[in-house]
Amino acid sequence: MIFTEFDLNEQLLEAIDHMGFKNATPIQEMAIPKIISGKDLIACAQTGTGKTAAFIIPLLHHLTNKTDTSIGALVLVPTRELAIQIEQEIQGLSYFVSVGSMALYGGGSGKDWDVQRAQLKEGVDIIVATPGKLISHINQGYVDFSKLTHLILDEADKMLDMGFVDDLIQIISKLPKQRQTLLFSATMPDKIRAFSKRILNNPDEITLSLSKPAEGVKQSVYLTFDQQKIPLIAEILKARVEYTSIIIFTSSKSMVSNIVHGLRKLGLNSRGISSNLEQDQREELLQGFRSKRIRIVVATDVMSRGIDIKDINLVINFDAPFDAEDYVHRVGRTARANTKGEAITLVNEKDMRKLVKIERLIGYEINRLPLPEELGSGPEIMVVAPQQKKKGPFKNWKKRHKPE
Repeated sequence: MIFTEFDLNEQLLEAIDHMGFKNATPIQEMAIPKIISGKDLIACAQTGTGKTAAFIIPLLHHLTNKTDTSIGALVLVPTRELAIQIEQEIQGLSYFVSVGSMALYGGGSGKDWDVQRAQLKEGVDIIVATPGKLISHINQGYVDFSKLTHLILDEADKMLDMGFVDDLIQIISKLPKQRQTLLFSATMPDKIRAFSKRILNNPDEITLSLSKPAEGVKQSVYLTFDQQKIPLIAEILKARVEYTSIIIFTSSKSMVSNIVHGLRKLGLNSRGISSNLEQDQREELLQGFRSKRIRIVVATDVMSRGIDIKDINLVINFDAPFDAEDYVHRVGRTARANTKGEAITLVNEKDMRKLVKIERLIGYEINRLPLPEELGSGPEIMVVAPQQKKKGPFKNWKKRHKPE
């Protein structure tokens, strides 16, 4: 379906064309008409499916003819990176329409606070905010939501995982009860369904195919001891000198600097990004990564959902993520928009159960690669819980001791 087939105003269609969008993705094709109709909506779609534009486009359609400067829409997100990304996409799509937006997130200076306060007092059509920062402004008494018509929760599962549920309820209690509410989530656990019943009114529901890496991702696994991981990454990158954009994910903030230091000792210049960095440092690093001035970034899972950088060649999972769903989000950083990419996961003896869960989630076994001879042998025993034996592609786990 092409965007001109939607019942959108002409200025917005011009902006969409200017951005280079022609054909709607499945989530956009299903969600945009429902949002235009005014229905509440629960939409389950993973990273990389175009869900941001799926709610931004109908939101801009509704707000284009707005005549005052009151806050018309609120988009709540779990991380500042995602807030920045969404606000940038709003700016691009609103180029030909008179809709203003701003992003509210933590980590800025006192000067940033003053600018945000002035904008909030004056009024802005769309606010994209992290819950904690928004509450700080709400508590000062100058945020007026009395004319708000739209509430969007993006990455709702991540916000609940990060412990924002009380903040979300506090914010939502300040909003008009007569509004359209949209909840977008990459996963749909029971806690999301229970939460949605508290804030949505008779919603429609869209569920796309979940938890499958893009077909363009070449996935592989190395079984490796921890002390072999840094030398192995060096060998992997040595064989891929043509790759200009690489993310190495780790589940621990404390490991980011250790990995960066280890890579630099082997002559691989890299930069680490985590919530320990100040906001201006994070933005400078991401800009360097986007422009290819920085080739290798080591990151926590914050980056698996919170950024939109095109043409990432390779994702390396330094460790298997705690949540199998996060594997899909990490891998989803590459092979976006029908391109090709590569994802390599390093699995030690402790992470083998996590690998089982990942493969059960995606529905197939990931290709095992042998370690380079100079690194020696990796772990040989793969332990599987009793209930995971003899099921589909996993029936031989107990028997296999080394990758083929």
